[in-house]
Amino acid sequence: MTCAEINIRDPFVLAKDGTFYMYGTRAAGFGVRTGGFDVYTSADLVTWSDPIPVFDSEQFGMNRGVNWAPEVHVYRGRTYMFATFTKEDGLIATHVLSADSPLGPFEPHGDGPLTPDGWGCLDGTLYVSPEGTPSLVFCHEHTQISDGTICAVELSGDLKRPVSEPLELFAASESGTAEAIPFGGGMNYVTDGPFMYRSVSGELFMIWSSFIGGRYAELAVKFADGTLGMNFEHLPPLYTEGGGHGMIFRDGERVLLTFHSPNASGSEHPRFIELEDLGDRLTVK
Repeated sequence: MTCAEINIRDPFVLAKDGTFYMYGTRAAGFGVRTGGFDVYTSADLVTWSDPIPVFDSEQFGMNRGVNWAPEVHVYRGRTYMFATFTKEDGLIATHVLSADSPLGPFEPHGDGPLTPDGWGCLDGTLYVSPEGTPSLVFCHEHTQISDGTICAVELSGDLKRPVSEPLELFAASESGTAEAIPFGGGMNYVTDGPFMYRSVSGELFMIWSSFIGGRYAELAVKFADGTLGMNFEHLPPLYTEGGGHGMIFRDGERVLLTFHSPNASGSEHPRFIELEDLGDRLTVK
């Protein structure tokens, strides 16, 4: 298969032992009650396998609503997936799953959602500090609070539970570039898809998605001291041409940004563009 034949949202690529593993939201019905997630494998980022099912959400009673944004990390020798599901109370939350291999099958891991009770949360991403402390960076969704935020919470070493109170990093409106979109009779600011990236010089960046000029866009933040916390600056947008919910990975010496585009249900495909990692900044090459 080629990317033009793959209809997913929120692509996430794990590069491991010469193989690229690409996960994403099954795009049918905007990822609602889609029954889980697949992986596509490739050796060259051009030709991909057919979808290989890796998580059956129906089997675990987790197909009651959204099946969104799977991202997969290797942590302490095991493979973990972080993804967003609808809870029994109707709110959405990020859960963690685990498997022996990037090919799955994944099963629920831990004590339930990692995001706070009573919050509508999505798009949790794993960040591990240089000292080895894991955290979840996630979005408090605009559908609940109008001005979506990005927050962080420290996790237990086994990734099974949060061990701190959530820290609100910023609201979308504070970025200076994100623009409100019509929602529910009002105007909301969106936060989607945070992803942490450390540059070749050790600088810590986060990309995230919102809307600029009515189009899905990739925005960026740099943490001034290289540490996840409140000491950061908002950077100029990274990509504003109608693609978003991205992540960054390396292919040898190349640094690649992947995201889905266009942001229209039924038409989404993964895209790859090369970035230049200049240490203190990231630019589209």
